Amino acid sequence: MYQCMQLCDCAQWQWTIAPKSRPLLVLHDTKTRACGSSPRAFTILSGPPEEAAGVGLCCPEGKEAHHQEMPGPRLPPALWFLAVAVLAPPAAAVSEPLPVTWMVDGVARDGLLALPAAPPAAGAPVVLVFHGHGGTARNAARSFALHRHWPEAIVVYPQGLNTPGRLTDPEGRRPGWQHAAGELGDRDLKLVDEVLARLRQEHRVDERRIHATGHSNGGGFTYLLWARRGGVFASFAPSAAGGAALLAARGRIEPRPVLHVAGRADALVTFAAQERTIARVRELNRAGLGEPWAPGCTIHPSPVGAPVVTFVHKGGHAFPAAAPPLIARFLREHPRTGLP
Repeated sequence: MYQCMQLCDCAQWQWTIAPKSRPLLVLHDTKTRACGSSPRAFTILSGPPEEAAGVGLCCPEGKEAHHQEMPGPRLPPALWFLAVAVLAPPAAAVSEPLPVTWMVDGVARDGLLALPAAPPAAGAPVVLVFHGHGGTARNAARSFALHRHWPEAIVVYPQGLNTPGRLTDPEGRRPGWQHAAGELGDRDLKLVDEVLARLRQEHRVDERRIHATGHSNGGGFTYLLWARRGGVFASFAPSAAGGAALLAARGRIEPRPVLHVAGRADALVTFAAQERTIARVRELNRAGLGEPWAPGCTIHPSPVGAPVVTFVHKGGHAFPAAAPPLIARFLREHPRTGLP
């Protein structure tokens, strides 16, 4: 057996997680690297890396791993998968989203709600997920799947109403979200108010962990929530969205941690426009120079506790499949501070 003494370069090795305090036998050979979720020691078995695909998650810190051989027997290859099955920690139960309706100014607003099977005693985190223009709550639940990536959280997938688009659909024949404060009678800001009020009435909510994410028009609405309801939320994770015009000058908006997902080939919300939004976010959060956070991601630390993470991919406007676990990790890592 080997003991992983440091974290590894997870840009290449993304399949090992084996906390020594709760050992999981993970297969790899002496020439590969292993990684974990914290700088504690990790115990792993020898074996070919291709057998270990999908065993676990990867650390983000990008440090080299150094292994020290430890005394102990090696498990016969025929028993490797049995060992993994027996010693792996049980996965959290996942509840699928169910239909829900809220009344806002006499209008029935629909969506999907996923509740944790075992809510944390201190209260459940809340994540609001907003689909893009022309999308649906069900599509957002499939593509974001944050109820699977963060099963301890209450995840809400609201359904938008028909909305005139700024980039497409000017007639407003497809569903979306208001673009600015005061537009459409603030129907969607009021929806968020009602969603959160109902959750507080019916469930134990962790007020330190209320978050929002969304794609395209939904990502722009996420920025609007920061501008108009920022005091309620802990962090935001917009994708393929612009928001620079929504964000007032520093001092009028509270800094909040932000993860922004952007495609270099985005032809709808251009990468240049998203770069301007990211620059505005960094200015508001006083975020400094970047450093690696995860594969494809850069984190800009903030002296006011509001780091900015950018996940820049090579694709276009479509929501990337690699984004949901990164969003879930980012939201987990950034509760509101200063609350009991």
